[in-house]
Order: sequence, then structure tokens, then C-alpha cells
Amino acid sequence: IGLPRCGTSLGDLNKALNIELNSNANCVWQIHRTSNQTIRLIFSYFKFAPSSSCETENIKVYDGPSTNSSFLGQVCNNTESVPVFESSSDSLTFLIRTNSEDFTRNFFVFYYFFSQESKNCGGLLTAPNGTIISPNYPKPYPEFTYCVWHIQTARKSKINLEFDDFFLELDKNCRFDFVAIYDGLTTNSDLIGKVCGRSQPKFESSSNVMTIVLSADYANSYRGFSAQYTSILPPGPAEPNTSLTCTSERMEIVLSKSYLDSLGYNSTHLQLNDASCRPVISDSVIFSFPLTSCGTVKTGEGESITYTNTIIASATGGIITRQKSIQITVKCKMENNSTLEIMYITENNVIQNKTATGRYNVSMSFYSSDSFSDPVLQSPYFVDLNQTLFAQVSLHSTDPNLLVFIDTCIASPKLDFGSPTYDLIRSGCNKDDTVVTYPPLEHYGRFKFNAFRFLQNSPSVYLRCDILICDSNDRNSRCTQGCISRQKRATSSYMWKTNAVVGPIRLKREHRSADHSESLTEVRAEETPSLQQYSFYILSFVVLTANVVIVVALILKYRTQHQHGYQKLQSP
Repeated sequence: IGLPRCGTSLGDLNKALNIELNSNANCVWQIHRTSNQTIRLIFSYFKFAPSSSCETENIKVYDGPSTNSSFLGQVCNNTESVPVFESSSDSLTFLIRTNSEDFTRNFFVFYYFFSQESKNCGGLLTAPNGTIISPNYPKPYPEFTYCVWHIQTARKSKINLEFDDFFLELDKNCRFDFVAIYDGLTTNSDLIGKVCGRSQPKFESSSNVMTIVLSADYANSYRGFSAQYTSILPPGPAEPNTSLTCTSERMEIVLSKSYLDSLGYNSTHLQLNDASCRPVISDSVIFSFPLTSCGTVKTGEGESITYTNTIIASATGGIITRQKSIQITVKCKMENNSTLEIMYITENNVIQNKTATGRYNVSMSFYSSDSFSDPVLQSPYFVDLNQTLFAQVSLHSTDPNLLVFIDTCIASPKLDFGSPTYDLIRSGCNKDDTVVTYPPLEHYGRFKFNAFRFLQNSPSVYLRCDILICDSNDRNSRCTQGCISRQKRATSSYMWKTNAVVGPIRLKREHRSADHSESLTEVRAEETPSLQQYSFYILSFVVLTANVVIVVALILKYRTQHQHGYQKLQSP
């Protein structure tokens, strides 16, 4: 992945560019290669200045060798799709222009030359239900795969899309391989979602048409996906427009104004536990507020956290009637890996119970130092073998009374974390002697470790951590107890549990070679002491043998002299 200067000419057959620009940029990239092929250009990630408009800051793409060529289209801050452009020849140009705001813009773009030939994927599907699979499934999809499926079912129906199996290259921003789902018959329709990695996502269109795009770059292909789509006809009369949405940060309650009026309740006379929190009233009555404000009550129930508030509705008019004031109770229940959203009414069940799914917003990232101020944005993350890595888990929530605890972290060369795995942290205990865990800090869990030894034998390594979230007012919660034994852990409590995955981590190639040489040196170093020790034994044996020979010789000489000294004399 290159980090190019402000504009350049490119002639490679394919290339990925990670572009960073600041204010007042006016940069042109020209792609050209003498070939009978055309160019596909994909902007899989882009981040403009927050306050920018399409007039002051944009990317413009031209079908030819210069900005005087035919205009293909533009990308700007309000672009919701994943922009893909195709040239009509072997040349293509794009211009990035930024405004004067001091902000670091980031763009990830890759292109490749390809032949306009028949494809083995994509197409128009008109059956009421069907199956969609990626090329070669369940084997890895080919490099530079680009497939577009258009689904069109009966009028007045909607389309449910469910992935039974989904395994693409993992990246936080899905820059390399991804599936994009559009709410219409073209890729210019509204984007429903963009996914990668490993999951089982589900999507629903707002009408009888949907478009699905699979895009892959040149590396790290996995088995792809298998998906089922079905067309569904909407039910009879629509239910009253009432809903409850819970996120890590907010609670939003929507009540139909006309429905409340028909029941004799005045929408202007609604209030929460805290009467100063007022709704926005149009066709609907909307209360939207931070989780812990407006009189919301937080309670711990087993291994969950529940946020509860109440809307009180008074009857219309000042005349006393038999009609009672009603109370609408709303609950956001944060359970393991999800939230349960509940709305019910205390009188006559006027508003039916409503449930939906969601989750706390938890993320994990690597940082460049123990100040945890500069996140590592590159992916894959290339490291030295003995480099210290700094990891942080972040909880994004407006509730200040929550505590994050890292219970277990394992590493594996496989994204599904099958064998082999390597324990860094287990039950809050450091299992690798290089791991250092930092004390819990509000919404952050932090630790550092050295790049592990088996990284040199694996092309990619992923890290998965089990995260516990507790009420910080509970001094006996699991989050405050650190490393404990299995037996003791059974009696400790936490309020919510999830996991986070980060990676891939890869070893720099030059350090693979250096480490191999170092290993050979270590082997030779281990062999040298053994050789020296063997030589010492031989020398000692020779010296001992020489001493024995000398002693034996002296004894023989002495006996010979002794015999001569007492020789018998002959008689004269």
C-alpha cells in the first residue's frame, strides 16, 4: 500500500493508495497503461473534513488521461455509497480538492486493469426467493472479484437477505474486501450496509428491489459467502408509529401524534420522569436523550444493565373525565452482546410491547505508544518481532458510571480462532510474561505486550478479547477484582459481556529474515559450549593418563634400585 505525495502518474497493473491530505490540496492522479484493458477504480474508504460541502471539497473522476476528459462523477462528504468508477479505455484521472479547514483527510483507493469479458457471477434475479454465493464458494474467491447482483421481486413486496455463511478479509473500515447492499436496483441507491470479516448479517429492503456488490482486492481471499433472499408481502393495516431505539449513548422514543390524538391524549402534555426534557413534535412525538439523563433510572439485574424511564400522558382538556392518565414505560436492557428494548403501557395495553436488538458500542485498537493518543490506522499492522504493542478497548457510551475490564485475550493465526491459539490474558491473569495490564480507567481497558514468537511462522495473527462491563458503583463487581481463580470467579458478577477482534498483525519481512539468522546464531551458540566442554574432558583425560604413566615409571625405577642395593655378595 503506497502513501503517495500530492498527485502522481501511475502505470502499475494494479495498486492500492492510502492518501492523506490536509487543507487547500489540489492533487491530480493519472492512471495510464498501454493496454487493451479498462480500469476499475474503487474508493472503499474516504473521510473528508466534517464541515465540508460537495462544492468546497470533493473527488472528481475523469474518463481519460486528464481533467479535460469526460466527467465520470464525484465523491464528497454526503456520498453514502461505495463509489466505483470504470473507464472506457486504458486511461483514467481523478482530482482531490480540499478546503481551508485544518483537518487530516484520509482516502483509501485501489484500482486495477481488467478485460471486459463475460463474468461468472452477478446478474438479475427475479424469482420470489433464491440463493446467492460468491465465486468458487466454499473455496476462496479469486483476486479482483467484482460481482453485482440485482434482485427484483413482486410489486409491493420487500426483500429479506440473510447470510448463512460469511467470511471475507477483516478490516475495521472494510477497505480491502467487502459486500455492499443497496436499497434499490442500482449502486447509486441508498446504501443499506457494508460488511466484511466474519459474521451472519441480515438486511431488509424498503421496496421490491435490492442490489448486492461483492468487491475484492489482490490479497487475502477467504471462502466468501452463501446467502438466501426471500420476498415478503407487508401485513395488513400498519401498526401505530411507535418505536424505541437504544444505543450506547442515547434512548429515542417515537410516538405517533395522530394515534395519541385518536385515543384522546394530547401530545403536548407528555413528559418524562424529568419534566424539563421536552419532545420534538411534528407528525410524531420524539423524545431523544442521553441514556443517563431525563430522570432515567439505571438498575443491575444479574448479568445485565437496564435503563428505565416513564412517559406520562394526560387526557385532553380540563374537564374531569373517567379517562385515567397513562404511563408508558420504556426500558433499554443491555444483555450479553445485545440490548433488549421494551415499551409497554400500564393502562389497557394501548401500545403493544416492542422489542429490538442492538448492543453497546465497543471497539478495540492498537496505539503507537503508552500515551494511547495516536491509534494505529494501518491494516494489516506490520510489526517487529520484539516490538511492544499497545492495545486499548473503548466503550462508547454517555453513561459515566460504567467500567471496562479485559477478562481474556487470545491470539490466533486464524480469524475464526481455531487451533492453534495463544493466551495473552486468561480470567484477568497475564499468561504471557511480556503482558502488562493497566488499571481500569472509566470506559477504557488497556494492556501492552511484545509481538509473540509464533508470529514469525504465521502470515497473519488476530487478537480477540472478551470484555466485561460493570457498574462502577458496585465495588464488588468482577471488573474491580483483577486476576482471580476459576473457583472465585464463579461468585463474582459483571453486568454485560462482549468480545472484540483486531488484526491482522503481520511481521515485517526483513525481520523474519533477521530472526531466522538470529535463530541460527543461537543454535551455533548452543553448540559451541558443548564442544568446549567436550574438549575439556579430553584434555583432562590425557593429563590424568600422563600422570599415571609417570607414577608407574617412578615405582618401577625405585624397585629396581632397591634390588640392586641388597644384592647378595659372592664368597671369595
